[in-house]
Amino acid sequence: MITYNAEGIKMPDIRRRQTTAWIRKVAATHGRKVGEIGYMFVDDERILEVNREYLGHDYYTDIITFDYDEGEVINGDLVISVDTVRTNAAKYGKSYAEELHRVIIHGVLHLCGINDKGPGEREIMEAEEDKALALLRSMTHSGTAHDNV
Repeated sequence: MITYNAEGIKMPDIRRRQTTAWIRKVAATHGRKVGEIGYMFVDDERILEVNREYLGHDYYTDIITFDYDEGEVINGDLVISVDTVRTNAAKYGKSYAEELHRVIIHGVLHLCGINDKGPGEREIMEAEEDKALALLRSMTHSGTAHDNV
């Protein structure tokens, strides 16, 4: 089950059923099944607190992924700062919606075992994000999206 919650902010405008179907498809392309994934959308101040408390990092970030995988089944909590997503969208010339979806799937890709810190890993992660976003666009245009944004 995939859950979407917001803490201290308005819930982002996402198509939950479509996003859930997309996440399941992306996980399947990596040979994984979705167990329990919880998204928590927060502001910059809250993600900074989480980063300090759980990781000992003193900086803002767009997403923190807590991985509770069990074999082929991906499980985790993903904390996303919509403030940083909005800042990065402007910085990279992307729409807020596209950047939000990139970050949503970035966490899932981490749960699937894709890293982005080592040599050459960032390029692999970005290529996988691009493939996942293309899949989302194809799902949207093929009529599999039935609920509102």
